[in-house]
Amino acid sequence: MDDGRSPKTALKRERVRAYLLTLVEERRPGDAIPSERTLSAELGVSRPTLRAAVDELVATGRLVREHGRGMFVAPAKVTQELVAESHPAAAPPAPGTWTSRVLEFRTVTAGARIGRRLKVSPAAELVHVARLRFVDGAPIALEYLHIPAELVPSLTPEQLEAGLYLHLREERKVVIAQAVQSIEPTVLSEDEAGLLGVPVLSPALLFDRVTCDSAGRPVEYVRSLYRGDRYRIVSRLALGPASDDRPAPDASRAASWWGTVE
Repeated sequence: MDDGRSPKTALKRERVRAYLLTLVEERRPGDAIPSERTLSAELGVSRPTLRAAVDELVATGRLVREHGRGMFVAPAKVTQELVAESHPAAAPPAPGTWTSRVLEFRTVTAGARIGRRLKVSPAAELVHVARLRFVDGAPIALEYLHIPAELVPSLTPEQLEAGLYLHLREERKVVIAQAVQSIEPTVLSEDEAGLLGVPVLSPALLFDRVTCDSAGRPVEYVRSLYRGDRYRIVSRLALGPASDDRPAPDASRAASWWGTVE
């Protein structure tokens, strides 16, 4: 009995997925996709096989289902490009009009976990900010920022929205130099999903970033959750030979990247 895990079924599902992606790429966001019944007959596959492929593309933000109406091409994802660590500029800005709504702005103690990241005492005071970020009016991310309070004694939500790094440079003479950022997949809790307008346990990208100044002092710790159906990361890898006799780097193991979504 075929339980859906056989090589034959997997290959068939991949063929269906490739066909659906072709349909998506040939259409614009909001355009209709043929019904599951029509696609099953056209491709010669069972409804469960077709539905499994559709479910995957819905979960990854390529298709949307609307009850009683059918399937449609999903809105285009916001694309963020990352650059190599040695690149002299920050990551290029993601497209769209970015806005924010501050959900929380208060002073807290660091605690052991965040204190380690910022290299401060667990009892040190931090400015804690939670904000909901939008692209073209649609919620895209939840951000939780932690900044040593001594660095920003007079920071206001308005100054934060105008640019934290600008404020640090102009008001505190603190120059941002580098950041270390990790990205990993996760799912959204009920509260997070509610704020972002997606179902519970929807896929998301978790960003964890520590930003340092020119002296190597941590000045910001950020934890961000980006909707997996609306956001993607693109990296440019330099794979040509090195200028000396060393071999070209193995991008799968040796490439080093950092980026910011600011």
